[in-house]
Amino acid sequence: MLVLDREYYGASRVRVEGLKEGQHLDQSQRRRTPRIRLQVPVFLRGSDASGVEFIELTKTLNIGSAGACITSTHILRIDQVVYLTVPAPSPASSSLVPNETPPIAAKILRQDVVGDMRLFGLEFLRPLE
Repeated sequence: MLVLDREYYGASRVRVEGLKEGQHLDQSQRRRTPRIRLQVPVFLRGSDASGVEFIELTKTLNIGSAGACITSTHILRIDQVVYLTVPAPSPASSSLVPNETPPIAAKILRQDVVGDMRLFGLEFLRPLE
């Protein structure tokens, strides 16, 4: 197991696919923009590693203008594009609030496994404003 920077991953011990034991991230592999620890429910749409399309209600673990970390039960591929949307508000909400956000396209940059959880680091194709 590789010990990584707590600020970078939000956890002190994670296994990072593609890095070997004792290997460290250089400055070029660190985030360009900060993220905040915020759990937001999102619909994740895409195709799993076997090509089957899915939609899954999941959540972010952290989010920033350029990317997010999400959980998923699906097996996804590095560099795959997926889409996130924030679910519709309750019916009691104002009609001025849209039913859901427009889909946010994101590319999967890394996959981490923490216990029985599968975490995915995403980079938004267009930064959030």
